Amino acid sequence: MSEVPSSRETRRPDRAALVIAPVLFVLAGIIWWDAGRLAEMTNYSRIGPATVPHVIAAGLALLAVWTGFEAWRGDFPEREPVEMRPVVWIVAGLAGQMLLLKTAGFSIATGLLFALTAFGFGRRKLWISLPVGIAISFVVYIVFGRFLQLSLPAGLLEHLFF
Repeated sequence: MSEVPSSRETRRPDRAALVIAPVLFVLAGIIWWDAGRLAEMTNYSRIGPATVPHVIAAGLALLAVWTGFEAWRGDFPEREPVEMRPVVWIVAGLAGQMLLLKTAGFSIATGLLFALTAFGFGRRKLWISLPVGIAISFVVYIVFGRFLQLSLPAGLLEHLFF
């Protein structure tokens, strides 16, 4: 009988994770550096506005080392193939929201994002999801823009009611 090789012997280092690990480490360094600038502002207490960013940076650095180690060993599970059509629809929705936010306003731009994201996830009836998205976004605008007094970009719909 021949021995079946174990998955540990046939697995190679995960190249995607080997790229992600240094990116996480660089991100941790940027957060640590930026938090160091916050520490200069406070000198009366050891705990200040830089404490939590330093903890997050340390956690990201540990995660980077752990990711690199696991990637080198090849211990990550096999990934499923990525379907690009939903990703394209969601990115198109985000781009549409960014382009329309100042001209059309928060409700219409975010409603478009909602509709295109729903389309990407399989809801093919844009004539239903677009008005539903605009209505939900308008309620969010009322709560955050009117009740909480946050500054959200107003467009045609918002000016119609307020």
